[in-house]
Amino acid sequence: MRASLLLAAALAASAAASATAQTPAALTPPLAQFGIAQQAMPAFIQRYQLDYASLDKLYTVANGTARARQMQEFFEQWRAALDALPFDSYGVEDRIDVVMMRSQIEFELRELAAQRKRFAEAEPLAPFVRPLIDMAEARRVMQAQDGAASAAVLQRALVAVRKAQETLLAGADINAPKPMASRSVANRAAQVLASTAKDLKAWYAYYEGYDPQLTWWVKRPYADLDKAMSDYAASLNERLVGKASVKLLNVTGDPIGREGLMSALQRDMIPYTPEELMALAEKELAWGEAELRVASAEMGFGSDWHAAMEKVKTMYVTPGEQPAMVRRLAKEAIDYMAANKLVTVPEVARRSWRMDMLSPEAQLISPFFLGGDTILVSYPTADMTHEQKLMSMRGNNPHFSRATVQHELIPGHHLQGFMADRYQPQRRLFDSPFFVEGWAVYWEMLLYERKFAVTPEDRIGMMFWRNHRAARILFSLGFHMGKITPEQAVEMLIKRVGHEPDNARAEVRRSFNGDYPPLYQAGYMVGALQLRELKRELVDGGKMTLLQYHDRILEGGVLPIELVRARLKNEKVARDFKPLWRFYK
Repeated sequence: MRASLLLAAALAASAAASATAQTPAALTPPLAQFGIAQQAMPAFIQRYQLDYASLDKLYTVANGTARARQMQEFFEQWRAALDALPFDSYGVEDRIDVVMMRSQIEFELRELAAQRKRFAEAEPLAPFVRPLIDMAEARRVMQAQDGAASAAVLQRALVAVRKAQETLLAGADINAPKPMASRSVANRAAQVLASTAKDLKAWYAYYEGYDPQLTWWVKRPYADLDKAMSDYAASLNERLVGKASVKLLNVTGDPIGREGLMSALQRDMIPYTPEELMALAEKELAWGEAELRVASAEMGFGSDWHAAMEKVKTMYVTPGEQPAMVRRLAKEAIDYMAANKLVTVPEVARRSWRMDMLSPEAQLISPFFLGGDTILVSYPTADMTHEQKLMSMRGNNPHFSRATVQHELIPGHHLQGFMADRYQPQRRLFDSPFFVEGWAVYWEMLLYERKFAVTPEDRIGMMFWRNHRAARILFSLGFHMGKITPEQAVEMLIKRVGHEPDNARAEVRRSFNGDYPPLYQAGYMVGALQLRELKRELVDGGKMTLLQYHDRILEGGVLPIELVRARLKNEKVARDFKPLWRFYK
């Protein structure tokens, strides 16, 4: 009987253990998370965003005076509404939103003025576009058009384009000591021509076939003008932008100058000048190069870190194995988060990340992994040239990818975006590379300090990316201040970071092709340094654990890091809050 009882007890214990093991992880958050105090500002910000989007969908003509006038009025009225709110009665979260809303609106007003200034600087190379822009905008706001009058506008513009073409061909080109215009202004003029041609095409398509009277008048003048503008834009790109030159890297970015950088830094609450940030980057890059030399010596290459990195680049996986490698690195990072209680990963976030492959065309612009809820994996396809295949494999080897996978997924952008959609989602309006990219690079720094990279090969892979972030500050701010050309940026990435030549060119194109705000590339490391210093203040200072620190950051939504600091310290910021935190020691 005793044996039977022991057997029954053992079977019961085994069944209980089996049931526990089979219990699925919770897909719902703790119910306590829904007991959040009511805030006033989310509805205010949501209405602002919706109203702005409605106007933005109507006033679509680039460089339009009606758009500028309407947006000026919109921002000024919302600023007045913001100032009328009962700020003194608000708590920590609402005060932060008020401060950020005013900062955002002030930035938008400065941007309107800067856009007018940049257009005025480019207009001498395209003196015929204003009547065309006005005509396209009149159609957009549903004003009636007269066929004969419209044809006259098009014909006058055609004569002016041909005259501008003659002047350009007779003038000094980009290779002359004093060209007709700077490369950046000529590039801006070419962009104005492209956007005007696009808006004019929409104008013509609106009437073609539907308004016989207008179409009869404008069909031939429009066709002649469209071709003439295309030919003139091609001449601009060849003679003054240098796109036909094999020595110059073709980029479409428009340098905004020191004044523009200072305005953007003000919006992101960074109390440093561009020059100070570049000096900071030089120090960080020097530190990273020293770390590379240490790892290089461990690999038997002495202080020649370029040779050690060359060895690491040859350790790529065979064709077809890249997705498995990414899955392995992702699981390793997720397991490390849980084992060390570094950040809470909701079960839905853990399960829902996805993977796709970058196309060969996309890899020309983005040679490395991209991500968020979907990690976009870079690896060569069968149709690429032999040289392209090798560069892609070498630049995306497992040791380099160790940092990029956790940067893009968990604890990086996937987890960050997942939480931002669920906590303070109105703060998406305040999107900032210092928070978005800074968070992901901060984890690279923290994991490096925690010796997540054990082997010297892994340390070289992680340090490649850290030095890349420092170089991004140097070449992006230098480009926008007119101190560094895209070609010099490529050379910097090859010599000081260790990029493959094609990957370096693709990275610079990606940085300067106009899809990213001017401070985006600087935001990676600067934001990470802010979060690292805040961690030293709050966690190393004994005020909270690492788990609490990381969770509270994610629960605050997207904010400049100085306001993250105020929020974590539960400070009620003043209405006229100004950034003062000098975070770099």
